[in-house]
Amino acid sequence: MSDFNDRVIAEFRANGGVVEMFGPRVVLLRTVGAKSGEPRTTPVVYRRDGDRLILFASKAGAPEDPAWFHNIIADPDLTIELGQDGRVVARKATAVELHGEERDRLFEQQAADVPTFREYQEKTTRTIPVVALELGEVLPA
Repeated sequence: MSDFNDRVIAEFRANGGVVEMFGPRVVLLRTVGAKSGEPRTTPVVYRRDGDRLILFASKAGAPEDPAWFHNIIADPDLTIELGQDGRVVARKATAVELHGEERDRLFEQQAADVPTFREYQEKTTRTIPVVALELGEVLPA
């Protein structure tokens, strides 16, 4: 894990799910490495769509998808940490990759709110994947 991610994770947990650079719209994905089988924790910016959290596998416009995306495609059942009422709550979640009009609509909303995402798409030849997290049960603290 990068030093940057380590700092974001520590700040997230210390501040009830808020990271100064990103505000309250960060979720921690706890996945299993698709190749390594090792546990991974990755901070990812999200937007809400009803009861779902929407993630964008932009990797800042890199030519390849981020590792977290490969991990959730390999095993879509995961645990997340989410800021809620000033504290961090762990929940079960299921990841679903979105396609077609739904993917395009949600990506366009994100790009309109955060123009950097449009720049990421313009930097790469791949279509940036969009993933919905369907939230499950809250886990005991």
